[in-house]
Amino acid sequence: MRRSHATTVSLLAALALAACTNAKDVLEPSAIAPQSTQTVPTAGSGTAATPTAPATTAQPSATTQPSAPAQPATELPAKSAAVIARTRLQVAPIVGASVEAATPLTAQLQTRAKQRGITLAGSAGQTPTHVLKGYFSTMSEGKDTTVIYVWDVYDPAGNRLHRINGQQKAASVNGGEGWAAVAPETMQAIADQTIDQFATWLGGQAG
Repeated sequence: MRRSHATTVSLLAALALAACTNAKDVLEPSAIAPQSTQTVPTAGSGTAATPTAPATTAQPSATTQPSAPAQPATELPAKSAAVIARTRLQVAPIVGASVEAATPLTAQLQTRAKQRGITLAGSAGQTPTHVLKGYFSTMSEGKDTTVIYVWDVYDPAGNRLHRINGQQKAASVNGGEGWAAVAPETMQAIADQTIDQFATWLGGQAG
């Protein structure tokens, strides 16, 4: 019994010594320093643990890639095509432009409208869904002439729905000023831009 009691006492003494040495290792600053970038030091280096938080918040950014909402976008072209197919556009007489300048403009409006699937309402008894009224002016600067235009889109009741405006600058022709210096190609470019913007606006109405 004395021998077993003595061994028990010696074992307890050994464990106590081991516990003391372990406690000393934990409290050593040199033992804590290499682990400061991890989550071990909670008491002395709480600020060092905060840089690890963005690493966890950076992961959700990879989960923001699902493109499920892209499906409705495939439906928009079909809806806008349906709206354009129902459109009957009437072009009112051009205000401010000379006959020579308005002729290539109106001809290209018709061509571009057909290309975009827009029907022009003429005198064939078609009731227009939209009326396009244009106002034009020119400004000559040196060798260039700028055509300034404004289009108002109305419904059949006369309510203004939309406005298209812009300007087209090109080299003057025929050595003149004003409308005499505007080339037919300039007016045709304006017609293309006008119909394209009108079709884009129609497509937006489909949403």
